[in-house]
Amino acid sequence: MSKLIYQHLTRHKLFNKSVKFGLKRIKLALNLLGNPERKLNNVISVLGESGKFTTLWSLKNFIEANNQTVSTYTSPSIFDIRDRYYMGKGYLSYKEIKETIKKIEKLKIPLTVYEVLTLVYVINASKLNVDYFIIETGALWKNDCSNIFSYPLAQVVTNINLQHKIFLKKKTLDEIIKEDTGYLSSFSNIYIAKQTPYVLKKAKLYLKKNKSLIHYPSSWRLIKKNKHYFYQDKSTKIKLNAKNVHSEGMFSNIAHAIKIALDLNISKKVIEKTIPNLAFPGRYDYLKKGNIKKMLHKNEVIMIDGAHAPADALNLYKYLKTIKLPVYGVWAMSKNKEPDEFIKNLRGIFKKIVTIPIKDEKSVSAKELNKIANNNKIKSEAAKDFKDALKKISSNEKKLICCFGSLYFCSNILSKN
Repeated sequence: MSKLIYQHLTRHKLFNKSVKFGLKRIKLALNLLGNPERKLNNVISVLGESGKFTTLWSLKNFIEANNQTVSTYTSPSIFDIRDRYYMGKGYLSYKEIKETIKKIEKLKIPLTVYEVLTLVYVINASKLNVDYFIIETGALWKNDCSNIFSYPLAQVVTNINLQHKIFLKKKTLDEIIKEDTGYLSSFSNIYIAKQTPYVLKKAKLYLKKNKSLIHYPSSWRLIKKNKHYFYQDKSTKIKLNAKNVHSEGMFSNIAHAIKIALDLNISKKVIEKTIPNLAFPGRYDYLKKGNIKKMLHKNEVIMIDGAHAPADALNLYKYLKTIKLPVYGVWAMSKNKEPDEFIKNLRGIFKKIVTIPIKDEKSVSAKELNKIANNNKIKSEAAKDFKDALKKISSNEKKLICCFGSLYFCSNILSKN
């Protein structure tokens, strides 16, 4: 059913699958719908290039553990279209999604598919009575179609990097920093995640005249002591005892979410109880059972990670360097990314990589990825699909198979599993 809904949207005469920034189309649609976005109170927008989902999902779990209610909108979907729409107690049904799309079609406004998906959330979220609405942006805050709330409770800026430069004229980091921080609401609470010194310096310049209460990353620290990570601010220290988290970047995202949760008056005790249960599908996600796991030998371990930006690759590199097993890779990547810059950050990790295309997505060909890997002196070969890739890697040898390069790729693997 999920696939049929996506096919309906991508083949629709009114809707365009291409990325088109701008707020005119969605604001016109919202106006014709009676401005349902105004019914959403305590909106928390999560934006940036990397770490959005981890930060959002951590905060969502802390809120629910505090016996409060929350609705979330995330992108892309991991299992199917429904998981974009968490509505407080469960997810939207296929019927509700289809009925809402019909309502949007009647507006007869040319929209992008992503704008339609966002409207589906806003229309249904406007009927809810929950304590918080947490909304993940697609890319580049200024003209992202989720930038429709005049008075959000909070605006959370995660790691800013070059990931979305393809959508800008000059394709510079300065442009991205301005897009993400120069147009934030002046009537909110702004939380800036850990950044490089250059990004932080530029962000502060763009936020100089912003009247919101701004929480810079100097207000808390991520500490590592005896292989354990801790969150610490002036008055609180919390051990990040997360069983399913493996990278420093993800621990930093959790720590950032803790800072926000504490400011929402969620107690240290509640946060500490919640951390061990945190898990993020498609992010350093070990498949311990399922159809794919059954296809492998007992000595083989498989992990998937949606890392697709050079900054993500650096985090993945740091983690994989700690693995004592031989590491093999299956690499797939969407178009409009930077495969060469990405894979450079993973040199020296893999015994071998097998490259594949992403099913039902516009992706870099397996042949091209294979060429890029070989040019970076990484042993590689191309395969026609995921099953073929596993055949080229799987054996009795003890190993970790790491599947990486795209969240859409991770989604395909999880659906097969």
